[in-house]
Amino acid sequence: MMAPAAVELGVELHLLAGSADSSAAQVIPHTTLGDYTDPAQVSAFAAEVDVITFDHEHVPAEVLAALTRDGVSMHPGPDALLYAQDKLAMRRAVEQLGLPNPRWAEVRSVAELRAFGEETGWPVVLKTPRGGYDGKGVRMIDSADAASTAQDWFSRAEESGAGLLAEEKVRYTRELSAQVARSATGETVTYPVVESTQTDGVCDEVIAPAPLTSQDHVEVAERIARTIAEQLQVTGMLAVELFEISEDEADPETGTVAGIYINELAMRPHNSGHWTMDGSITSQFEQHLRAVLGLPLGATEVKGGAGGYTVMKNLLGSASGAERSLHESFPAAMRRSQGSKIHLYGKAARPGRKIGHVNILTQTHSTQETWEARRARLQRVRRAAADVAEIIVEGPAQ
Repeated sequence: MMAPAAVELGVELHLLAGSADSSAAQVIPHTTLGDYTDPAQVSAFAAEVDVITFDHEHVPAEVLAALTRDGVSMHPGPDALLYAQDKLAMRRAVEQLGLPNPRWAEVRSVAELRAFGEETGWPVVLKTPRGGYDGKGVRMIDSADAASTAQDWFSRAEESGAGLLAEEKVRYTRELSAQVARSATGETVTYPVVESTQTDGVCDEVIAPAPLTSQDHVEVAERIARTIAEQLQVTGMLAVELFEISEDEADPETGTVAGIYINELAMRPHNSGHWTMDGSITSQFEQHLRAVLGLPLGATEVKGGAGGYTVMKNLLGSASGAERSLHESFPAAMRRSQGSKIHLYGKAARPGRKIGHVNILTQTHSTQETWEARRARLQRVRRAAADVAEIIVEGPAQ
C-alpha cells in the first residue's frame, strides 16, 4: 500500500520478501526473495538501498545489530523499535514517561499471576511480551483457579529467560487509536483520533474521527502519541492503541477511573490508519515515506472538514469466500455503494484473515447539522460499509 505513494513521489521501492506471492511482492517490481531473520541476507539487501524501514516489528535483534554495525540508515531505529517488539519494555517506558498505563506486572509463575489477580481483581489479561498480534499471544485468565491453565506459557517463558506481562482487564467504554508521524528531521504531525471496534481480537471497523470524543480526551490522546514519538525517538508512523473510560463508566470502588489509557504500540503504518488512504489529505503510507526520507510532512485533516467522517471496514476471510474469486462480487458491492473504495491485499481468503478493507467517506455542506442528523448520516455509511464487506467476502445474495 506504500507503492502508489512511492510512484507519485518518484521514490523507488526495493522489497525483501519471503515469497513471490506476498502482498507487497505482487506490486513492487524490485523484489528480492530472502529471509528477514538472516543477518547476512538482510545486510546484503540493505547495501543496495538508501534507507531501510519495516512493515512489522518482528525483526530479530541480531538482524538489527548487524544493520547497526554496517551503518545502515534505519527508520525506526532499533532503540525505538524495541518498545513495539517487547510489551514489557513498552510498559516500563510508558511508566517512566509518566503516561497512563493500566495496572500491570511482569509475572514469572502461576503463583505470581494469582497474586496479581488478587490485587487487581479478576479477570486478568496475560500476554506474551513478544510476537503477539491480532489477539494472538493473549489469554484472558478469569480466576485464581484458571491461572494454572497458563503453566505452558510460563514454561516456555522460563526457557527464554523472560517473564510474561499481566495486565488488569480495563473496563473501557471504547477503544481509540492515536497516530503520529515523526520525520527523520524531528518534525511531527498528528492524525485525528479514531474509534476502533475489535471482533475476536481483530480490528473490524474504524471511524475517523472518533464521534463524540471530548476535547480533553482528544488532547490527551494526541499528547500521549506525540510524547512517545518524541521521547522514544520514533521515526515514521506510530500508532498508539488506547482505552477510553467515560465518566459514566468510572467506578472508584473497582479502581476504574475515567480517562485515557495506553494499550499497545505499533511503529509502522497501522490498520487503524487505513482510513487515511481515502479519507485524509495525506495517507499514512505517503506520510511514512516522507518521514523516513526526511521530507516535510503532509496535512492530516479528514476530508470534508468538521462534518467529514471516514468509515473503514475490514474484509475478514470466510470459508465460503475461500472457494471463489473475490472479484466476482465487485459488481454487486460497487452497486451497493458507489462511494465505496475497495482495497484488496492479494491474500488467500482464509477464515478470519484480513484480506482487504473498504473505505467510505461521508461529508456535509451544512453548517447547521444537528448531532442527531450527523449520527444518522454516519450510521448509513457504517451500514453501507458493512454491506459492501459482506457482499465481497460472502458473495451477493442469491
